Amino acid sequence: MPGPRRAPRRFAPCAGVERCQRLITDRQKDQTMRSVSILAAALACCLSAPTRLCAKAPAPRATIAILDLDYADSSGEVEDQRAAHARRLRDFVEALGRDLTAQGEYRLVALTCEAKPCASSDAPADIQRAARAAGARFVVTGGVHKMSTLVQWAKITIADMERDRVVLDRLLTFRNDSDESWRRAEHFVAQDITSALASALDWKPPVKLAVFPFELEDFSGGGGIIPESPEDAEQLRRATETVRNLIARSGRFELAEVDQTTDPNATARELRKCDGCDAAIAKSLGADQSLVGIVTRITRTDYAVTFRLRDARTGEMVSVGQTDLRIGANYSWPRGAAWLMEHRLLAPQNP
Repeated sequence: MPGPRRAPRRFAPCAGVERCQRLITDRQKDQTMRSVSILAAALACCLSAPTRLCAKAPAPRATIAILDLDYADSSGEVEDQRAAHARRLRDFVEALGRDLTAQGEYRLVALTCEAKPCASSDAPADIQRAARAAGARFVVTGGVHKMSTLVQWAKITIADMERDRVVLDRLLTFRNDSDESWRRAEHFVAQDITSALASALDWKPPVKLAVFPFELEDFSGGGGIIPESPEDAEQLRRATETVRNLIARSGRFELAEVDQTTDPNATARELRKCDGCDAAIAKSLGADQSLVGIVTRITRTDYAVTFRLRDARTGEMVSVGQTDLRIGANYSWPRGAAWLMEHRLLAPQNP
């Protein structure tokens, strides 16, 4: 049998309209104050730790100036396309500027040569002077040459004003003479320029290295009795020359002049015995590091070739490498020294 029916639940209304409005207003005030508090906390965080939540965009790595490109038309076409080519050149340069600055790594600056914008055809001295006045690290110049109806050549050059050298000298060809073909060419050039600029900015000056002449250490049965022969001296000279050529071609080192030293340990070819005095000699020659090469004669057919690389400032050993030569003669010393350079000192894993 069903029980008694419950009366429906009723909520007590606000005691008066004014009280309801006051409650609503108080709640709105609380929410507003919470929002203001959150905003203030965020602002305080920005002011106290700007590298975190409110970090600024990184400063551009370098400033670039892109000069107006030259244009030459030797296609022999009857139609006058000068206006179209002038527009495409202008669009090409503007698109390059947008592409290079899109990531914020580079900032564009304008160059003025004699009260007008500099162009690629202006004198190099005027461009260099304008670039330095505007603070441009890199200057992009070049031009386009229309060879025929379908073939055009574009030459792009980037000069590094800080290092006074060319970091990109690119000649490329693109087919057709339409807006689309020019856009494709610009995209390709922008990629080349980006890569060249990154390499130029990451470049580090080569280490200046004093490579002293190779020395002979004779532990064979005749060592100390049989003097160093003219053939031994010639092979030591060839080993030294081989090593210096390989090091110079690597681009990682700049060779210091060592022939001017008058240190007795160097002139007597006894740097291997002076407990690291080669570092001090190298420092006096303006070098960052010193290298001493040693050929150790164990027997008349067994040898070891060694190099010792030291820091010229501290004298500490930076690197040591050695290789063995068996069943050979002194004519194999240059070959062993070359192997040691290519597989130890100049190997890709060595910085």
